Amino acid sequence: MDKIRIVGGNELKGTIPISGAKNAALPLMIASLLTEEKLILENVPRLADVALLQRILGNHGVDITTNGKRNGDDPYAGQTLEIDARVIVDTTAPYDLVSRMRASFWVLGPLLARIGVAKVSLPGGCAIGTRPVDFHLDALRALGADIEIDAGYVVAKAPNGLKGARIVFPKVSVGATHTALMAAALARGDSIIENAAREPEVVDLADCLIKMGARISGAGSSTIHVEGVARLKAARHAVLPDRIETGTYAMATAMTGGDVMLAGARPDLLESALDVLRQAGAEIDATNEGIRVRRNGAGILPVDVTTAPYPGFPTDLQAQFMALMTKAKGNSRITETIFENRFMHVQELARLGARIHLEGDTAVVEGVERLTGAPVMATDLRASVSLVIAGLAAEGETMVQRVYHLDRGFEKLEEKLSRCGAQIERISG
Repeated sequence: MDKIRIVGGNELKGTIPISGAKNAALPLMIASLLTEEKLILENVPRLADVALLQRILGNHGVDITTNGKRNGDDPYAGQTLEIDARVIVDTTAPYDLVSRMRASFWVLGPLLARIGVAKVSLPGGCAIGTRPVDFHLDALRALGADIEIDAGYVVAKAPNGLKGARIVFPKVSVGATHTALMAAALARGDSIIENAAREPEVVDLADCLIKMGARISGAGSSTIHVEGVARLKAARHAVLPDRIETGTYAMATAMTGGDVMLAGARPDLLESALDVLRQAGAEIDATNEGIRVRRNGAGILPVDVTTAPYPGFPTDLQAQFMALMTKAKGNSRITETIFENRFMHVQELARLGARIHLEGDTAVVEGVERLTGAPVMATDLRASVSLVIAGLAAEGETMVQRVYHLDRGFEKLEEKLSRCGAQIERISG
């Protein structure tokens, strides 16, 4: 199993290109199920989750062509996928595939909307919380679907098609908003989605669906209006830049000092996180090229944060920010409100010398002057990259194990960091 070896102490200086957003690419790929015509997606990141979803869609009969690179192409440029879901050969998504990636459960809505039937495995447990699918199922029931749970599978039927409805989520859910949005696009009549997620990835999906012929307004607000259409058509759409990758490398730069240009990043996608980084002592400047992050010799200042749905501080940056706060000059409090088990990185950060104690859903971080390298174990995607950030500033060698978590969400991580001066390498085996 691969490991990542880091020798800390180097400032980051240079340019890091930001990839397309995984959390946008996955629902966009799934949206291809809504049409018999081709969907072309540009700036798709090369990640394990993207490759797995290609397999899952292939299981349904979807044909996906990846455009090959030509000599001289930018090695960090995203890939282009041509997705052809003209023929659906199977409306079942089996457990062995869905259990490996929760986002694959979202095929339920498009299959049901277009074919009128779907059988999708319940996704099973998740390392960072239960994340139930009730909101997804309630939304589809509101649209007229008949849904049963049979032997661990959701069996959904709508033989006469879905009908527009008012959907009110009791709690903001990005995944359920994706499901409702895609299903409502092909439902007969109007749908109103209330308490909808406002994340940029939801807006990106809506933008793509509109290019495909959907009639959607209000994406990015808490109320989305969808006027259903009979069919969707071919379209071409570029995936937006990854705000979580942007925030991660911004925090790594703040952690080590130095000066990094995050090329292609969009500051409007993560304003709350950038504001927090400024409070911590980093200089953040938006340019035509992207976002420039600097921290001179001044120390890291402690900042209290609470995760919240967009536009609040992202839960997907909580672990990375905790790593940064381990070297702050004072105490900080980090409160997690989205997932109940998202502090598993605390014990691993402690192995590097961090001082953190938990008070319910809040982690109190007492900044220390120095971290010391040690072997650590990644527990999930975001936790794993927090250990990389800490390792970049730790004295000596840090060995991060279970890096397959990193490969799910960070493209060419070691290359991007090493070209900015980090001493980091992947060790295979």
